[in-house]
Amino acid sequence: MTAAAAPAVLHARILDWYAAHARDLPWRRPDASPWGVLVSEVMLQQTPVSRVEPVWREWLERWPDPRALAAEAPGEAVRAWGRLGYPRRALRLHAAAVAIRERHDGLVPASEAELLALPGVGSYTAAAVAAFAFGRRTTVVDTNVRRVLARAVSAVELPARSLTRAELDLAAALVPSDPAVAATWAVAAMELGAVVCTARSPRCDDCPVTDVCAWQRAGRPAYDGPPRRGQAWHGTDRQARGALMAVLRASTDPVPRAALQEAVVDELQRERCLDSLVADGLVEPLTRGRYRLPGHRDSGTPDTQAGRDAG
Repeated sequence: MTAAAAPAVLHARILDWYAAHARDLPWRRPDASPWGVLVSEVMLQQTPVSRVEPVWREWLERWPDPRALAAEAPGEAVRAWGRLGYPRRALRLHAAAVAIRERHDGLVPASEAELLALPGVGSYTAAAVAAFAFGRRTTVVDTNVRRVLARAVSAVELPARSLTRAELDLAAALVPSDPAVAATWAVAAMELGAVVCTARSPRCDDCPVTDVCAWQRAGRPAYDGPPRRGQAWHGTDRQARGALMAVLRASTDPVPRAALQEAVVDELQRERCLDSLVADGLVEPLTRGRYRLPGHRDSGTPDTQAGRDAG
């Protein structure tokens, strides 16, 4: 197996590259609040920066802290989420804001354990917020970091489909001892994977560690794991759910069933997707065959049978 570069070499090269080439993103600036960092981390899950940045700015202008969001109905978070995709993330952020208000006096907690206890916050997000908002030394591993380490250290083109213990152990072993440097290392490795060491067509000529990259030195062996297929979109339930949500987001009033029928013509698919949206808490069925985005918990009990009983 090709020998991997020493951690000190990787640190120096990638940190210097980041200092010169980091994108100027608002949630990375010194004046970004911990709340702004948390919002960015949730929005950036499976969504490109170019789509996230304008929505992030709108959110922070409207809801500059957790208390502001917690005071709104969860449906407003879903409405403001727009077309970022996976709108359950908006509900999770709202639930996290409520928990922050109730448990932490409206302030985003600094410890990884307290962050992890918030609704909808997983291990990656807790580590990222602890590192990027509070400068804590922790192990931050996203898809981009996994790919950089897979190539530079493990000599494989792509990491496994799911995060492994070996990957976590490797990432943890590479975290610099100084907390401030560790936080910068995490975002620097992430940035390298996002803009240079990409999944397809990596820009190896622009990589600061290409001469010590284990994958390069091994002759760039091709990925030999399970096939990686892109997700279909047209005609899928995901597309249908998005069409239904678009109608509901566009109206501040309850939406009649007829409007949803126009959005998704196939009746079986429409009802299946509508039921799944209700089950996910993204849609509330009301009386007389009307629907809306979720309201405050004390705004009345929706008629959960209305969708089937009314025409």
